[in-house]
Amino acid sequence: MKKINIIKEKKDFDIAFKLKNQITTKYFYIYIHDNKLDNYRFGICVSKKLGKAVFRNKLKRRIKDIIDKSKLLFPNKDYIIVLKKSANNAKYLELKEDLIDNFKKLNR
Repeated sequence: MKKINIIKEKKDFDIAFKLKNQITTKYFYIYIHDNKLDNYRFGICVSKKLGKAVFRNKLKRRIKDIIDKSKLLFPNKDYIIVLKKSANNAKYLELKEDLIDNFKKLNR
């Protein structure tokens, strides 16, 4: 994932959380917020309740890989992906199917 497509600042996360424009899936909460930029951006949140740092970073890498390989056309919005506890035991393909199916629904 390119650096211009990553949300890192807390204020950007807070804006998306305050609007409460969200989709709930089996493994994720996806918050959506319109941005005024020329590109889409993603932020990924993984709670410490899911596991140690190595495991949380592994989940983040998987989500970033799914987004990169999905080749979907995303509108110019900010997407915050918050992982649920159910993602703890999920396999890569289960995460991929859940995330891609929901992004396809969003793009319609």
